[in-house]
Amino acid sequence: MDLDGAIDRYLQFLKIERNLSANTVEAYGTDLRQLAEFLIEQRDTKRIDSVGRDDLSRFMVHLLDRNLSSRTASRKLSSVKGFFEHFHSQGDLPANPSEGIEAPQFGERMPEVLDFEDIEALLDAPDSSTPEGRRDSVMLEVLYATGLRVTELVELRMRSVDTNGGYVRVVGKGDKQRVVPLGEFAVDAVDEYIDQTRPVLLENKGGPGSTPYLFVTRRGSSMTRQAFWKNIKKHGRVAGLDESISPHKLRHSFATHLLERGADLRVVQNLLGHSDVTTTEIYTHIAKQRLKDMHQTHHPRG
Repeated sequence: MDLDGAIDRYLQFLKIERNLSANTVEAYGTDLRQLAEFLIEQRDTKRIDSVGRDDLSRFMVHLLDRNLSSRTASRKLSSVKGFFEHFHSQGDLPANPSEGIEAPQFGERMPEVLDFEDIEALLDAPDSSTPEGRRDSVMLEVLYATGLRVTELVELRMRSVDTNGGYVRVVGKGDKQRVVPLGEFAVDAVDEYIDQTRPVLLENKGGPGSTPYLFVTRRGSSMTRQAFWKNIKKHGRVAGLDESISPHKLRHSFATHLLERGADLRVVQNLLGHSDVTTTEIYTHIAKQRLKDMHQTHHPRG
């Protein structure tokens, strides 16, 4: 079915069957024709049955790039969803490509990202003369190397880490498992921590075999989310970072830095454990803006 023809049919349905006002129907038409123009530019397609989930995900990122308000973007997504749901329910589409698509985060809620220099300062901040400082340094290294959620980090078990293979096995949201590479620096840091630091932390609580958790305290228990949040704030102050530093900011930085260096979006999605690629695509916008800012700052004709 031709996309323009499908839009006309849908607008007639809204006007006659749904009895919507002329202004509302016009707004739907504007949103859907914007999608049609985007699809022609991106894929040179005008058939409704050729539109896929990835096309709609890219359209949402396109809206984000135009700096639309959350309300406007949500309205456009609602128009798109209603359009495809209608033709799917009518039997014109075997599948609904808009199902599960969500709007990215907009405006002030854009994730903040640390520069490489800030990352290095944070990794160097813990006091390496103490076991706790060495542990925190390794936790920060692993966090930035993997993009784990803080809960995933503190719940890592010894058996989940394979430094010979260079990866960690993570149980994320919905009990979904994924394998995430560690990288050379993180592998070396974890190996040294397991051999030298972890036994010291547990020496008065039964030794290294007394708990299955990787990151532990002198109490013999695993590090808690709350304790690690407190620690990262402390190390952030030492590194000269503002109070907004958080474990999640390292996760944002991990994803953005990968994309800036050419990583495939789907790979980053899998590493982060996102079920929907639209959640990951927010980072493509951050990466593009950061590259633009760096070019303007450092290029002689920026």
